[in-house]
Amino acid sequence: MRKYIDIGANLTDAVFRGIYRGKKVHNDDFQHVLNRAFEVGMDKIIVTAGCKDDITEALELVKDKDNLYCTVGVHPTRCNEFDAHDSPMDYVNMLKDFIDGNKSKVVALGELGLDYDRTQFCSVETQKKYFAMQLDLATETNLPLFLHSRNCANDFIDIISKKLDNLHGGVVHSFTGTIEEAKLYTDLGFFIGINGCSLKTNENLEAMASIPTEKLMIETDAPWCGIRNTHAGANYVKTKWDVKKKERWVEGSTVKDRCEPCHIVQVLEVMAEYRQEDPDELCQQMYENTQKLFFPHCER
Repeated sequence: MRKYIDIGANLTDAVFRGIYRGKKVHNDDFQHVLNRAFEVGMDKIIVTAGCKDDITEALELVKDKDNLYCTVGVHPTRCNEFDAHDSPMDYVNMLKDFIDGNKSKVVALGELGLDYDRTQFCSVETQKKYFAMQLDLATETNLPLFLHSRNCANDFIDIISKKLDNLHGGVVHSFTGTIEEAKLYTDLGFFIGINGCSLKTNENLEAMASIPTEKLMIETDAPWCGIRNTHAGANYVKTKWDVKKKERWVEGSTVKDRCEPCHIVQVLEVMAEYRQEDPDELCQQMYENTQKLFFPHCER
């Protein structure tokens, strides 16, 4: 059986408890979500955290589950939290305390980076300032990076290149950039994470296909970034599940427009078919890539 590691899933999201926009719509089906993932060969899931509250919830979620791990860091759109705290360095020290107190469960610093598509949430200058500050924390903690990059390649590369010698690798997750951007990131030594958002257009597919296999990782970004029928990648999807609208959910069904970790199978199908690679070999290589970066001391 194939083995997968989902490098980025937002499993603290309330939709996995049946709550949408603050309203309870159906029963908590979190365990069903996990079971579906394990049934398709999921070996590990890295739960993404992007702010203090996310981190607290993620650590609580993963603490007693052998297959779940998490990140610690601040998403670029949440970097105002540094200034809202008593002092930015106090906030950094709090992140370090989260890491030091949970070394067996925290496998990456992140989600951190730059997002110039959503500067209404946090200014460019604030994002840049605290991206650089978190990179210093990565150096101090020896953690690899779980990176976010949206419409910001020049500044992103400028900031990270200055600190590259003291970093411990990383992955640019949920990649939606160009062939040229992918090469810039891989030339710096970073892996590229692919999910449904990476497979929306023909240009996305071409960029994905340009990335060397030894630099690829796979993810879902659940509950976001599912492969929709309108996406170019949908033409290559083979595996499907019983799907219900959230209001008509029944036990055992997936939910329309709610991506979940089992959908990693569909991401692999699109990648392998478009790249004209054997899916088993591609899956194994991405598994080994992920083990090497995030779980170097685990048995393969």
